Order: sequence, then C-alpha cells, then structure tokens
Amino acid sequence: MELVAVIPAHDEQDRIGTALAGLRQQTVPPDRIVVVADNCADGTADLARAAGAEVFATEGNRHKKAGALNQLLATLLPTLADTDTVLVTDADCALDPAFLAVARDHLARGYGGVGGVFRGDGGGGFVGHLQRNEYARYARDVARLKGRCLVLTGTAAVFPVHVLREISRARRSGALPAGDGTGGIYDTTVLTEDNELTFAIRHSGYEVISPAGCTLVTEVMPTWRDLWRQRLRWKRGAVENCFQYGMTRITWRYWGRQLLTFLGVLVTFVYLGTIVWALASDGLHVQPFWIAVTGIFVVERVVTVRLRGWRQMLVAASMHELVLDFFLQACHGKAYADVLLRRRRAW
Repeated sequence: MELVAVIPAHDEQDRIGTALAGLRQQTVPPDRIVVVADNCADGTADLARAAGAEVFATEGNRHKKAGALNQLLATLLPTLADTDTVLVTDADCALDPAFLAVARDHLARGYGGVGGVFRGDGGGGFVGHLQRNEYARYARDVARLKGRCLVLTGTAAVFPVHVLREISRARRSGALPAGDGTGGIYDTTVLTEDNELTFAIRHSGYEVISPAGCTLVTEVMPTWRDLWRQRLRWKRGAVENCFQYGMTRITWRYWGRQLLTFLGVLVTFVYLGTIVWALASDGLHVQPFWIAVTGIFVVERVVTVRLRGWRQMLVAASMHELVLDFFLQACHGKAYADVLLRRRRAW
C-alpha cells in the first residue's frame, strides 16, 4: 500500500521546509511527497526539490487550493491502486511523528477519511495566544468525543484512494454536488472545500475521525484583520455547505450547530445591549445569581485549557478571552447576514 503526501503551496518558501521535515520524521514516512506549487513567485518549488520532494506546477489555476489539488489529483489518482492512500496537508503545518502511523491504523478500520487535531504555533502576540487556547479546547473536545469530528480540517487529512474515486464518480453522476464540473475531488465553487469534502465522504456512506494521536502544529493568524477574514470564510462556507446539501440524515447535526451558533449571536447582542442600557440608565447592580453564573464560566475557561499547562490555566481565569468570544460572535453575525443577503463572496 503506497501513501502519497500532497502539499498545496502558494508562495510558502518560509514554511515549506518545516512541513517537509515533519513528513520526513514520521515513524511511518510517506512513500512519495508531492509539493503542488500553485502560481508561486518565490523559491517554494526550488526549496521543495532541494529537500527531495517532487514538484507539480499548476497551470492557469484560478480556484486557489481546491483548484490546485484537483489538477494534481487528476494526474495522480490514475497511477494509484484502490488500496493506496493520499495525505493532503497544508504547507504551513508540521505533522507530529506518529501522525501517519495512527492515520493508517484507522483507515484500516474502514474510515473514509482521517483528519488531524491541531495546535497553534508560536507568534501572533495576543491574537496568537487566543488562538492557541482556542485550538487546545478544540483538541480537548475531540478527545472527549473519542475522535468524532464534524469536519476533516484542511490542515491535514488522509484519504483512501478508492473513496476519492467514488467521490469523483458521484460528482459526475449527480449523486453529489458537481464541484468543478469535471469530477474533481474538491469543490471549487465553495469557500470551505474541506468541509464540503467531509459532507461528500459522509454522504457516500463513510465515517470520518480525528484520532487523538493524529496531532500537528499549524500557523495562527498574526493579526485581528487576518483572523476576521479567516473566520468569516470558515463560517460563511460552513453555512453555505449546509444549504448546498439541504437537510439530510447527515447534515441535520450541522444545521443544529448553526442554529445554536445563531442563537448565541442573538444572546450576545442582547446581553451587550442590556449592559449598555443599564449603564445609560440606573447603572449596574451586583446580583448574586449572575455572580454565580460568572463563576461557572471562569471554571470552564480554566479547565478547558488544561492542555496548555497550569500557567495558561491561571491566566484564563481572568476571562480575558471574552475579547475573542465577542469578536467571533460578531464574525458569525456578519457571515449569517452575508448569506441571507447573498452578498458577493471573496477570499
């Protein structure tokens, strides 16, 4: 069984070396590594070749990561056997050594895809710190669910070749959304191709998983502006994927999650509105009930960041992360409004 690692990269000369090193250090390394150089104007391709990777240069790609991967997979899949596997990992990610060994073990159990559990890398100042805490909580949630996940994130995921071929055939036959219209694995018409591919895999009768052992480090957004653009794309893409597939036995949980998020946005705006109203009228009054509720939230913030160590647990008790919570609620509200008003999408 051959395992091919694929790294889509657009001007990633500063990070491609780290990504390749992570693959070389696997306890079960890939048989081949292919860097997809997508419209690169820097030294990404040269550095990849120097590190021993194959380089595939896209031609005329206008569909970013999804289009680049479709070009590569159109030439790669016909050369592989159904028993082979394909890893797709971003150039700004570095897999921990046991990632591929754990992923292969789970694919052997019949899963249609195995995704990664990521943590944030260094840098980014206060914004980066908030994201690292957020990712630690995500890892904790996935571990508590024993790897059950809603999406195979684009950071890193491993797929059996026979599943990818089924996806291509289903797109051509109309059993799944057509995507790029030529049977491409990734849907180039959506904002979140990883979320859509997860939907496609699950609607094809397969389950997905993100095991605790499939860990990696990924880049954090360095500024509030970058984080806003990233999360707006993620949220709007997820909502549009739900509309794309409609209400099915698979998507009803995703619809439920969107409903809860929408209600959370409304509650947040009501909460902030009441504070403004109180300050503008009679002023704030301390209520024992709300003090107790606040205490519960403090405990939750502290406990759920345990993976980052006791120092970060102490810092979390200050509730400084409310800044990110309110920021994300505003981002979600903007995404819902953009979907409902059918505003132009941009990435």
